[in-house]
Amino acid sequence: MDKLHHIVVVGGGAGGLELVTSLGRKLGKKGKARITLVDAGLTHVWKPLLHEVASGSLDANSNEVNYRAHARQHHYEFQLGRMSNVNRETKTLVISPFLDEDGKEVVPERNLQYDTLVIAVGSTANDFGTPGAQENCLFLDSLKQARRFHNLLLNAFLRKNHEARQGQEHALNISIIGAGATGVELAAELRLASRELPVYGMNHLKASDVTITVIEAADRILPALPERLSAAATKELGNQHVTVLNGQPVSEIRPGIVVMKDGTELPSDMTIWAAGIKAPAFLANVDGLESNRGNQLVVHQTMETTRDSNIFAFGDCAACPQPNTDKPVAPRAQAAHQQAATLFKTLCNRLEGKDAVPFVYNDYGSLINFSHYTTVGNLMGSLSGRGLYIEGKVARMFYVSLYRMHQVALHGFLRTGVIWFMDKISRAMQPRLKLH
Repeated sequence: MDKLHHIVVVGGGAGGLELVTSLGRKLGKKGKARITLVDAGLTHVWKPLLHEVASGSLDANSNEVNYRAHARQHHYEFQLGRMSNVNRETKTLVISPFLDEDGKEVVPERNLQYDTLVIAVGSTANDFGTPGAQENCLFLDSLKQARRFHNLLLNAFLRKNHEARQGQEHALNISIIGAGATGVELAAELRLASRELPVYGMNHLKASDVTITVIEAADRILPALPERLSAAATKELGNQHVTVLNGQPVSEIRPGIVVMKDGTELPSDMTIWAAGIKAPAFLANVDGLESNRGNQLVVHQTMETTRDSNIFAFGDCAACPQPNTDKPVAPRAQAAHQQAATLFKTLCNRLEGKDAVPFVYNDYGSLINFSHYTTVGNLMGSLSGRGLYIEGKVARMFYVSLYRMHQVALHGFLRTGVIWFMDKISRAMQPRLKLH
């Protein structure tokens, strides 16, 4: 094994896990290379689903992929730990000590030798330095945060239901800062929760007692998407009695209060930050690799870092250029999926002494899901020069297919079919919301 070319992939998100799966099947299984995945967690959940985990409409336990089990099935190795640095001269990845919940060291700092290193550590929330955001906001960057949000949500409903029973003031105000796809979809999921939880015993609290407000600094929600999609989303949020505040930058977050730039104070029992993303801060100082102001590693179109031909980066943590534009690839799940497929070809070519494959992003459109209510979106994107607007059941079918495609990449068609069948059984037997 020590003589084999060692490819180390850091980050088991959508792109990273799809890449090691393909490499394991192609190279690891045949003994052509040694493949290792490094991640700080033990399991993977598709990040676009975290808002559903947070609201309780998705049970993460039944949708997790265990890295150790998956590695055994797909012929790669797994190392539990968080990347802290790289020594490019010795081709060594530095992995931070692994600590238990009490802060005790389980495994000390380790060094992992590589021949080719791929960094796919994703992104974290960008609060733009807003005072009080870190202290007073909830975030949805990880499964751990989504689960914490869910527990806090259940406790908030329980508290307000008790207050309503006692005849006390019991309004529950939820604020979502940022009206991108995550913020908009989360608002719809929370509205569903406000209507479903009374069915399961919290019947003193009505959906009308729960105020959900989406706050966006731009002049419309979903500012990065076509205006027609934004208008449809605004209308649907209105139908679900979600308040939308456009053109309202937030200047400060206080305990129980969101302060607008114009001085308006909005009461908020739960405040969620979904206004932007950035690459992890440690990438700004990785042994001389070039990075931008958003901490992204700067790469060539082949996803090779500009200062080291043995290190690649892709997904949200990389600024990948595209022909005929000065904008890098947008940080989207479909981009990471496409990049993983292209980088797989490049790494296979690399072992055979062939050229790298330049990455060209194809925009297949955008879909916004409003929980069980409806789905809207546009298909084709730049492929046809204009989007094909869809909504309702057809749009919902395409939305669900995105996750199924991710599962096919990880498990193959047969196992994905079994997973789909088990999901159907589970949904028929379980409540519509996770209640614990």
